[in-house]
Formats: sequence, C-alpha cells, structure tokens
Amino acid sequence: MPEPAARARSRGLFSRLRSVRARLLAIALLPTLIIMPAVLALVVTWWTRQFDHLLISKVAGDLTIARQYLDRLMERSDETLHALGDSVAFARVAQAGTGDGDGAAMADFLDARRRAMGLDFLYLLDPQGRRIAASPPSAQDGAAAPLWLVERRALDGQASTQIDIFGPDQLARLSPELAARAHIALVPTPGAVPTARDAEDRGMVVQSGTPVALADGTRTGALVGGILLNQNLDFIDTINDLVYRPGSLPEGSAGTATLFVDDVRVSTNVRLFEGRRALGTRVSQEVRVAVLGEGRAWLDRAFVVNDWYISAYEPVMDSKGQRIGMLYVGFLEAPFLALKRASLAAVGIGFLLVALIASPVLLRWAAGIFRPLEAMNATIAQVEAGTLSARTGVAATSDEIGRVAHHLDGMLDLLQQRDAELRRWTQELDRRVAARTAELKAANAELAATQRQLVMSEKLAAIGEITAGVAHEINNPVAVIQGNLDVARDVLGPAAEPVRTEFNLIDQQVHRITIIVSKLLQFARPAEFAGHLEPVAPSEVIGDALLLVQYLLARGEIEVVRDETATCLVLMNRVELQQVLINLMVNAAHAMPQGGTLTLRTRDAAHNGRAGVSIAVADTGPGIAPEHVARVFDPFFTTKPQGGDKAGTGLGLSISFTLVDRAGGTMSLTSPRGQGAAFAVWLPEAEAAAAWGG
Repeated sequence: MPEPAARARSRGLFSRLRSVRARLLAIALLPTLIIMPAVLALVVTWWTRQFDHLLISKVAGDLTIARQYLDRLMERSDETLHALGDSVAFARVAQAGTGDGDGAAMADFLDARRRAMGLDFLYLLDPQGRRIAASPPSAQDGAAAPLWLVERRALDGQASTQIDIFGPDQLARLSPELAARAHIALVPTPGAVPTARDAEDRGMVVQSGTPVALADGTRTGALVGGILLNQNLDFIDTINDLVYRPGSLPEGSAGTATLFVDDVRVSTNVRLFEGRRALGTRVSQEVRVAVLGEGRAWLDRAFVVNDWYISAYEPVMDSKGQRIGMLYVGFLEAPFLALKRASLAAVGIGFLLVALIASPVLLRWAAGIFRPLEAMNATIAQVEAGTLSARTGVAATSDEIGRVAHHLDGMLDLLQQRDAELRRWTQELDRRVAARTAELKAANAELAATQRQLVMSEKLAAIGEITAGVAHEINNPVAVIQGNLDVARDVLGPAAEPVRTEFNLIDQQVHRITIIVSKLLQFARPAEFAGHLEPVAPSEVIGDALLLVQYLLARGEIEVVRDETATCLVLMNRVELQQVLINLMVNAAHAMPQGGTLTLRTRDAAHNGRAGVSIAVADTGPGIAPEHVARVFDPFFTTKPQGGDKAGTGLGLSISFTLVDRAGGTMSLTSPRGQGAAFAVWLPEAEAAAAWGG
C-alpha cells in the first residue's frame, strides 16, 4: 500500500475515534457539570419561592383561625345574652318590677349573671335608653346618653353584637376599673408613625344587645353586655394556643398574637424582655398604612418590636364600618431562615461531592466503551455487506457493553426463537387483559353500589335539613302560644285562679315542646351546636337521646331499662356523644321489630390504666352473625335490607366509631348467637385541667 494512502486511512480512523470519544465525553460530563447545575439552580429557586409561599400560606391560615375565634367570641356573647334575656329567671325578676326607682333586685340579678357569664359589664335599658339596672353598680347613672348601634337595635327589637371603641369617659361611666385597665402607656417603637401621645386610654369592647320585655309586658327594653379586650390576656393567649400548638413550629421559633387599638398593642403575648409583654408598643408605619390606611390584609415578613416575624395583619371594623384596630398573628422568621440555608447548603455540598466522585468514574467508564463499540460497528457493517458469519470476537465481560458485544454473535440464530416467544407473550398478554377487564367490571359494579349508598346518604342529609326547618317552624307557634298564655294571665288577673292548673299544664307542655325542638335541632344540625370537647355527664346525654327516639321505642313496644351508676364526667362533645347514642338506640329498635328490651348501662371503668366511663347499649334482638361482626364498623357495610323505612346506608356505625375514636375512646361489639347485640363505648374521664384549661 502506498504510504500516502496509509496515512490518509490512519488520519480518518483517528478522526472517527476522536469523534466517538468526544461524544462519549460530552454524554458523560455535560449532565454532571452543566445540565445538572442549571437544573439544580432552577429547582433551588423554585423551592425557595415555594418555601416562602408556604410560610405566607401558613400565617394566612393562622390569621383565619384567629379571626374565627374572635367571631366565635362575638357569637357566644350574643347567644349567652339572648339566652339570659329569654330566661325564666330574668322574666321573674322583671315581673317583680324594675320601674320602682331603685331596681335593686334587678341590679343584684345582673351582677350575679355578669360574673357567671364572664362579662365586664351588663346593664338594662328602658325604652327611652336610660340605664335602670346595671353591673357593676357604677355603670348605672339613670341619665340618657347617646346610644350605640347595638343599643338602638335592641330597643328596636333586634339582637346584635358589634366591636366598638369606648373613650375613657365612656369606660369610666361603666366602671373605673375598666378605664384603668384600658389605660396603657405608649412605649417608643422603632419604625412607628411619630405621635405626641404618651398613652392609649381607649378601649376595644365586644358589646351585645338583645330586646327584653319589661315588667308590664308591653314595653321593650334592652339588655346590653360586653367584654373589654384591652389587656384581656385570656383572650389573646387562647388565640395563641389555638393557632400555635406545641410542635406546630420548628425548635427555636415562637408564635405570637396581638390585638391593636389603632396601631397600639393593647393585648399581646409578644415579649419585650424578662417576660414582660409588649403592651403599648406600636406597629410599623408600613403595616399601619397598608392595614389601617388602605384596609387590606398584610401577609409578609414584618419587624415586630425587636425581631423579624412572618406576619399576618387584618383590620378590625367597628359598628360604623370604620377601621379601629388590627388583629395579628405571626411566628419568628429566624429558625425558618436557618432551616432554609441549611437545606440549600446541604444540597450544594451534596452536589459538589457527587460531581467530584462521579466525573473520574464516568471518564473511566467512557474509555471502556470505545473498543466494544468499534467492534460491534464493524461486525454490523460486515453483516449488512452479506457476511453473516461475521462476529465481534469480543470476550464476555462484567459490563453491559461487553456482554452486548459477546451476545451479538448469537442474535441471528436466536431471532426466530425470539419471534415465537413474542407470539406466546402476545397471547399471554391478551389473556391478562381479559382477566383485568373482568376485574374492572367487578370494580365498576362495586362503584355503582357505593354511589347508591352515597345517594342514600345525601337523602339522609336532606331529611336532616327538612327536620331542622320543621323544628324552626314549630318554635314560632310555640312562642305565640306562650306569649298569648302570658297575656291571658295578665288580663284575667285573679279571675284566672280557677284555671290555674290548666294554665300550668299548658306551661309545662310548651316547655316540653321547646326542649324537644331544641334537641331535634341539635341532632339535625350538629355542626351549629358542636363546640370543643367539654365535660359531660353520660346520664344526661342518654336522657336527651331517649327524648328524641321515644316515638320509635313506643311504636315498637320496646321496654327501656336504665342501669346508670357512673359518677365520672367524660371528655367529649355533647352533640357528638348524643349522635352516637341515638344511632345505637335506633339500630337496637330496628333489631326488635316485634318488641323487646333496650338496656342502657353506665359504669365507671378504667381502660389501659386510664379512668373513664363505660356506656353499654344492648338489645334482645336476633343478634349479628359472626361473619359480620368484624365488618360492622366498615363504611357502607349494612345488614339491613335495601328499600323500605328501615333501609341502611352503612354509615351510622362507621361515623359513630370515628367520633368516639376522635374523643380518645373505644367502641366494641359483642353478639352471642341468638342473644341480641351489645355495643360498648368507653370514654376517658374529663380531668379538670383538660376540661377548663382553654
């Protein structure tokens, strides 16, 4: 071969080898040194933004919880004041007379009720807006004064609750103690709007008003009560405990809550130093302009007293729709920043370590690929040229490329065999597809059954709504009956004495209707009556439940046996416990269509070393089959027939089990064959600290 031709061929081979190497090096190093850093930078940027967004979302949710608690405080104030105005005790005192000039009996009654209800003031207005009885006594001066919106609405016959700002003179008129509590010296705060004031002496008050009937029954007065939120530490600490429970924030962070009058902290758990609360400090000018000036919520980091916090502020509106203050929640930002920096540092260090270790290994692996690839390329070229006997000649090695080169020689001989195998695999795939199709049909059938159960559940929910509506409609004629009966007594006077027994009987029956309607509303709309866990007596809840299912028991001629010896109170929401007992009683009644005995038993019992109460509901029906006992608490499982007035949805026991488990209790079933069924509910005892601590 001439030397120039040999040199040209060598240069071409070298060029090809160099090209393969370049591509392999690019494949090996570009992802590690260029693409991965770029992707990592994008991911880190996205993660940082999501992390910050998550913090803002969390503090927004915290603010929602705080606002809901403030709204609930207003609702509870309205409900308790309305209940006091409608109470028999108030009517008795009012009938004794509040227009005799002194109102001493009414003042004593209001003082006792104010203390029991946790109000800061409580007073009674006559139709002209004058205070005729008040607690504390200093709130009664008998002089007419400009009326608040809640007072005007109450005198017009409409109950309402509002938040308003009381000036120092108005607070002193209610009680000098309230005026003193509202007075807070201002603390110089960096970044706050400059002010010449040295103290905040206005008070933010939640006040409620409700119309009441006075002594003669023809005049409408107003019962007004309220709570001063300034330095109300129980209020602000309860918000903080609700929003930032132990373990909800990383170690080193702390959650805070604050109520502002204008831009001054009047109730807060933010600390200055040595545990002193930051009362009298003020919000930054930037936050003040956004929240009080523009009326929008602030969801961002903010400097709070002496550190940066992830903060949420929203304006508090008074009865005139004016912005009078702010509600704030937030948590310390520093631990989250440290966590974010540590995460980013860990990712960066990890990437560098991976790059330093991976690059030499990848280069070595790329070098081991050149020779087998060149041999396979030459073999394929020979086969394409017609030399079917061509082989790579590469010995089998432990890496994939070497094994591929070694087995390439047998590929032509095995092609027909692989084709046959592929055909068999196709048949097997068809068989499996058919099997999966059958399984999908069965799953669809089960889904259809579940959908039918959900439709039934929706029907039950509609029945609950109808029941609640009927209950509300019953309340109106009952109120008319009671009112006309009172009018008849007043008109007849001594002439009503011959029918006093009949009038008392009507009073009793109207009261009974009121109780039944109240319990029916609690059962039909438990979400409106359900609150936090509270200590309840099981016997009282059993009595309430029996009142609601009495019609069903009487219709089935079922005898009720009550054996109640429990002395402990249990810690569970009263409405949820009532729902569980009603469900068990209804199931027991359905199990005894020909009559029988329903046994209700309570005992003080310990479970796993914890004190509590065991509640048993047992019937004398046919019992539950052994194969069904393990499934009775499963959702949508029912042994009742479909259709008819006793059709089951399979949700009652599942919901009851969930409610009991959420309260920290247990629920079990024993059903000897042919001897009825007995459901046992165990609930923990309500300890004083757990019951009343928050």
